Amino acid sequence: MEELVALCKRRGFIFQSSEIYGGIQGVYDFGPLGVELKNNIKLSWWSSMVYENDNIEGLDASILSNPLVLRYSGHEDTFSDPMVDCKECKSRFRADSIENKCPKCGSMDLTEPRPFNLMFKTSVGPIEDENNFAYLRPETAQQIFTNYKNVVDSTSRSVPFGIAQIGKAFRNEITPRNFIFRVREFEQMELEYFVKPGEDEESLDSWVQKRLDWWEKQGVPTDQLELYEVPMDELAHYSKRTVDIMYKFPHGTEELEGIANRTDFDLGSHSKKQDELNIKASVKQNKDSNSKLGAQSDGGDWFVPFVIEPSAGVERGFLAILNEAYTEEEVEENKRRVVLKLKPHLSPIKAAVIPLKKNNKDIVDLSTKIKDGLQSLALGRVVLENTGNIGKGYRRHDEIGTPTCITIDFDSLENETVTVRDRDTMNQERIKIKELQNYFIKSIK
Repeated sequence: MEELVALCKRRGFIFQSSEIYGGIQGVYDFGPLGVELKNNIKLSWWSSMVYENDNIEGLDASILSNPLVLRYSGHEDTFSDPMVDCKECKSRFRADSIENKCPKCGSMDLTEPRPFNLMFKTSVGPIEDENNFAYLRPETAQQIFTNYKNVVDSTSRSVPFGIAQIGKAFRNEITPRNFIFRVREFEQMELEYFVKPGEDEESLDSWVQKRLDWWEKQGVPTDQLELYEVPMDELAHYSKRTVDIMYKFPHGTEELEGIANRTDFDLGSHSKKQDELNIKASVKQNKDSNSKLGAQSDGGDWFVPFVIEPSAGVERGFLAILNEAYTEEEVEENKRRVVLKLKPHLSPIKAAVIPLKKNNKDIVDLSTKIKDGLQSLALGRVVLENTGNIGKGYRRHDEIGTPTCITIDFDSLENETVTVRDRDTMNQERIKIKELQNYFIKSIK
């Protein structure tokens, strides 16, 4: 973990937020390379969910949540962690993160565990009182459920179908820890997949396999993952069954993604409260159902769909992918290199164009033209590495995961060829400039 943290700061992946003022615990900023990798992870997830499935729509809902949403979802009453205080030094910790002893001062004089609500509150409007507040959403899921009917009405979707969302969530963690693994501000990639009751178990198993396959494509091999059937006494209040995908992080094996069967809890809970809120139902109901957020079966009966939810944290995915990619290799006797063997579609920089001589106008001009041509393909960021030091340029781009380096030299001016270097093998080959774009497209895709 220390090596990853050092790399992230040195090369501009992740910085401690507000570091010049001492930072803020559990909050991080993503630097120039970090934001590229993070965006590429999100794009890969979004493509696999929304573009590669014919029955999934996207959503980008607000972060501020009406308190009623999180009251009727059960979060106000249940979204908490057990907290203990050290009576000696007054420090606070999650009860499940310590073993009968204060990690700060060593005292064993601790309070009994008690629930601590994890949701952030903020005032709304010019008057600050108990009636004018909102929560920062603790998950992206609830706005999907409250927008269920809007999506159905505007897209004419029918069950089974899904709604995907990527966005910020906030949890007032008692003890943020392990770099970006457990933080207070993070991003989630969540899908709510609506199915008929009775088809939920088969759907959950199907999504577990799909998610394993996706992680494999991101460079997290299946042999580094474990499936954990969450015991009944550990399930969230909304869950009938949850399967966690566990990953061997540097600090230990912990949850990378959860796939939950939320049953009809959320749609049902929000539906049953509509009458109390005097919201008119515009969905036809039969005499046995008071659901406003339902679906109609082939026989004409109305039902509340069950929901399968694959939910992954972007930061945890980032950390797992970085950990798998991080490699130290001996390239010569007593010489080692650090290389991030990222999948090319995730690499922050897709290619570096390196002029052999930074002060030679003809070489630099040709390098710039080649760089602009590759960038116009819109496959990701391409940079001009105009330092004049080929060896250092290679090492830097190995360390940040750039899959291809392209060197422009005097022969390039004469015979219109360039040297292409592969990050992982370090092999080099000469190819014609006119073939370079096809080579680049193939190497990324």
